[in-house]
Amino acid sequence: MILSELKPWEEIMGYLAQDNNLFLVGCSGCAEASGTGGPAQLAAVQEHLEKEGKKVVGCTSIDFLCQKALVKSRLRAKSKAVLAADAFLVLACGIGVQAVAAAVNKPCHPGCNTVSLGGIRGKWPGMERCRECGDCVLHYTGGICPLTTCTKGLLNGACGGAANGKCEADKSRDCGWELIYHRLQQLGRLDNLKVFLPPKDYSKMLPSAALRSTSFYALEQPESR
Repeated sequence: MILSELKPWEEIMGYLAQDNNLFLVGCSGCAEASGTGGPAQLAAVQEHLEKEGKKVVGCTSIDFLCQKALVKSRLRAKSKAVLAADAFLVLACGIGVQAVAAAVNKPCHPGCNTVSLGGIRGKWPGMERCRECGDCVLHYTGGICPLTTCTKGLLNGACGGAANGKCEADKSRDCGWELIYHRLQQLGRLDNLKVFLPPKDYSKMLPSAALRSTSFYALEQPESR
């Protein structure tokens, strides 16, 4: 299972600086269990955004946001709100953000960071992957994860070895950063490439000591009171 934790509000509001009309998407799977992506959490986030002057034009929690076909079918029923949105704020793991980004031609911002608790994850048909790095950068890369689509996990652009759009390490794969470039170009967000992304702090990928001491992580632990 994976644990998603809400990003700091300052970071989220920074992502939304260019966007006023927002569509909120949550996940009733792992994210709701984490206390980040269920209906109650979506309502709280909507209230906060509206206090900040943002307009929420649509809101939905999908059973398994890692199921891209399910995401498309659920959002199709809300097509008017989807069209009215400047961008999407997704409260789920990185896979959920990427699945929504693949389903809509809109900027998709991550509202959460994700870490692994081990065990089995959700199942999804598609190429979306999440490294569960604890510091999601999908806002900057157009909803395409550079850690998983780039075979070298590069954070600040292509290595220079790609040819004809294919990765030099595995010529059967598309260059991850070429995919990111074209997605940002399509969204009109190429300026995102000017932002330097610092090296990953790999300690963020690990469940914290505080989390490991709770029954959420280890069933043998007593419930906190």
